[in-house]
Amino acid sequence: MKTQHTKLAYWLALQFAPGISAKQFNVIKQFCPDFEEIFSSSRADLLSLGLAEESVNAIRTPDWRLVDQHLTWGEAQGHYIISLDCPHYPEQLKQIASPPLSLFAKGDVSLLKKQQLAIVGSRHPTPHGKDNAYQFAQHFGQQDWVITSGLALGIDGIAHQAALDQGKPTIAVLGTGVDVVYPKAHHSMAKKVIDHGLLLSEFPLGSNAQKAHFPRRNRIISGLSLGVLVVEAAVRSGSLITARFANEQNREVFAIPGSIHNPLARGCHQLIKQGAKLVESADDIFSELTSQQAQPIEFKEEKKTGLAKDYADMLQCIDFAPTSVDTIIEKTGLTAKEVSSMLLVLELKGFISARDGAYYRQ
Repeated sequence: MKTQHTKLAYWLALQFAPGISAKQFNVIKQFCPDFEEIFSSSRADLLSLGLAEESVNAIRTPDWRLVDQHLTWGEAQGHYIISLDCPHYPEQLKQIASPPLSLFAKGDVSLLKKQQLAIVGSRHPTPHGKDNAYQFAQHFGQQDWVITSGLALGIDGIAHQAALDQGKPTIAVLGTGVDVVYPKAHHSMAKKVIDHGLLLSEFPLGSNAQKAHFPRRNRIISGLSLGVLVVEAAVRSGSLITARFANEQNREVFAIPGSIHNPLARGCHQLIKQGAKLVESADDIFSELTSQQAQPIEFKEEKKTGLAKDYADMLQCIDFAPTSVDTIIEKTGLTAKEVSSMLLVLELKGFISARDGAYYRQ
């Protein structure tokens, strides 16, 4: 069977198994240096690695039909499946705490090797915010920087459009499958991005927009980039989640200040108070990033959360996909009462969210 004899098929089978993150993959690699052999391992061996029951079941009975569907998609011109060991996989992204096992891409995959600046912000920006996003994206595009964002309404779309208007490349990281455009209003823009840039996603084909997908997408936006520019953002917004990931990944965070009377300036002001670079001109970003390029960017454990060790350890047990309370209890060895109390604190601090009786990282 084709799917049982290609390395990429096994990569996809692992990626489609629920609960398998980069952390679990590293455990698997230590157990099976030739990780394909994990698919013939016994249930007892898999459970001994600390894998969840649902992960074990998926590894022992992979959905090869789903894998074949994606392999067939990847054979089309301009379609790419980029596994973690592929030469096209961006080095920047490999350095984050939880890199995607594989990426699905449409367009110019060579852009993943170029220097990128992420520009993110409110879905409902002010006219001044729109103008700032457009001008900064246009300026950096002219300097051969790839503009990376999330194809969302507002600042994201404006940043992409600024690059496209001058024939410069842009990368759109999706919170859906690479074959699903969200929002639908950006369907035409997505086609232009494919022609002049790259659409990118870690989610399987056909995946629709889900709340839990967007924090996962945001860590990729920041992970690909040397820096993240937040143009306008409310205090509780996806843009600040992207900025937090950037900080954890040792990327530079930049924020444009605004009026104290503008609610969309408060998120930027909060970032500046927390150490983000205040931006008044493009030179403020250039000077910072050009001085950093000669230095390797490394993920540093001490910058990950700023939480006390017991809370930080628990956070590492919670995936970007929904994680059950039973799984958290099993991984931490704590009592149900202790876990419940600590989960509430993590949720109030904005590190996790609850949905349908499970928790996932923001």
